[in-house]
Amino acid sequence: MSAEDARKIRLIMELRRNGVGDTRVLSAIERVPREMFVPRTFDDQAYDNTALPIGCGQTISQPTIVGMMTQALNPGDRLKVLEIGTGSGYQTAILSQLFRRVYTIERHRDLLRDAEQRLEALGCSNVTAKVGDGTKGWPEQAPFDRILVTAAATEMPETLMQQLGVGGIMVLPLGPRPENQHVVRVTRTEEGFQTETLWAVRFVPLIAGMPEETGKAR
Repeated sequence: MSAEDARKIRLIMELRRNGVGDTRVLSAIERVPREMFVPRTFDDQAYDNTALPIGCGQTISQPTIVGMMTQALNPGDRLKVLEIGTGSGYQTAILSQLFRRVYTIERHRDLLRDAEQRLEALGCSNVTAKVGDGTKGWPEQAPFDRILVTAAATEMPETLMQQLGVGGIMVLPLGPRPENQHVVRVTRTEEGFQTETLWAVRFVPLIAGMPEETGKAR
């Protein structure tokens, strides 16, 4: 067994201890090589249970958070999911193992380009990605069975809620400041929306609009 395999096994065991009990989610995390999604300078920390910087002021989330939020979605291989915030593509790759179709939006063009290259190398052929303002969702592809937001909204994103199908679930960090953020699960019913507060987190903020460098016409 290689040292990398041993680190991966230790991480999976730690995720189990931290409450990630869905075997489908654990198997997906085990199959996705996290070392592909972290900067080279952090190779030795690829299987540590910690968030790491990936550029553009963004991070690759702590594996426990990835596992817990994915589990909270209640994945299904016949479902269509929208991810807001592609980042490095790590969470996207895990979603691609668990859902029929993955649509993902990233506001930083450079991050998305690198993520798409990684996803293609892994054969994630069920992923469709675009550069855009994640707060607007992807109305052309709505409704979605699931929506995962990987940055913290200061208030409930009404636009995204309306892109959920009936019976659909959205999982997102919510709160005005990092010290007040919680992961929330929103379920759309025939009558409206049901909201559950799950656990405390700290995420980078969900930002409307486009960064100046990607917003310019080419």
